[in-house]
Amino acid sequence: MSTHPTNDSRDQALARLLAETGFDRAERYPLAGDASTRRYERLVQGERRAMLMDAPFSAESAPCPPGATVAERRLMGWNATSRLAASRVEAFVAVAQHLESLGLSPPKILGADCEAGFAILEDLGDSLYANVIPQGADEIALYEEAARVLAHVHSAPIPNRIEGPGGANWPILDYDALALEVNADLFVEWLPRAADVHIDDKARARWEQVRDSLIVKALGFPRAFTIRDYHAENLLWLPERDGVRRVGLLDFQDAVRGWRAWDFAMLLHDARRDVSYPAHEAAIRAYLDACGASEAEFQRELAVLGAINAMRILGIFSRLAGRDGKQRYLAFMPREWGHLSRTLEHPALEDARDFVQSVAAPYLERAA
Repeated sequence: MSTHPTNDSRDQALARLLAETGFDRAERYPLAGDASTRRYERLVQGERRAMLMDAPFSAESAPCPPGATVAERRLMGWNATSRLAASRVEAFVAVAQHLESLGLSPPKILGADCEAGFAILEDLGDSLYANVIPQGADEIALYEEAARVLAHVHSAPIPNRIEGPGGANWPILDYDALALEVNADLFVEWLPRAADVHIDDKARARWEQVRDSLIVKALGFPRAFTIRDYHAENLLWLPERDGVRRVGLLDFQDAVRGWRAWDFAMLLHDARRDVSYPAHEAAIRAYLDACGASEAEFQRELAVLGAINAMRILGIFSRLAGRDGKQRYLAFMPREWGHLSRTLEHPALEDARDFVQSVAAPYLERAA
């Protein structure tokens, strides 16, 4: 697309979309934001409800083009190197349609203007796992069902492209060595700005050896369609539905050709809530029972990818606090140190644990 819509043309596009979907007279209630550039509103018009997703092109750099070289991607910036969809509406719509075709419960797409950056979505309610479990919902049962959803997704063929709005295709890209590298590097690049951690040239050189070893391990694991942001604040409990459709899915537009254990690391190593040990173990057992995988192989994958993911998240939270002034993310870091400490106990991660111990021993000790 050669030009991005102006604010005036976006306003006009939204007015048209609201009229087309029958929400032109709706009351609009903004929802609390998150770490992304997307904005959401609840639409209420009489007995009808829906969600408005607002994801303007100008909010982020471009997504990764298929076939781009490493050098080209580095020049393009974060989204291209990290294999993100840049919060594009067309990515959300395409992946939603794919997940629905698998018999799952993403929000139905009621209407979309991808060029303007708007979508009207089915309102799946407020019964997020993060809300209903503290209110007494059965944590073990909910995590078992979330694990069965992953078994269902991971056992399906991985499409290279998914048909999106208007017949356009959205690519499902490999989460590759470059994406792993730039995400893992957040740990050493941003952690020193939010924690008592010092990374000198010698430590950085050692880190690169440790990081590259982790990447080699990860690239040797079997691939799966990976939702990526699969955790309690993006999952809804819909008990009126049947089977795996009881888990409502949100925030999946960054789906990639990744690994099953990445989704599990996001689910079980949740940065915002403590997943109980019984729920953690029950989820893994439900997944293994559903797909017949080897527990030893799965636990190795979960340790390696879980460690990379925990270091990535510690780096992201440090960046949000240090660069963006969002100090509230510092409160999540002790829990994330705990996740990292536990993943590093796996025998496959001895070198990584030695490195983290050498630069951040107090944080690991407090997490133990």
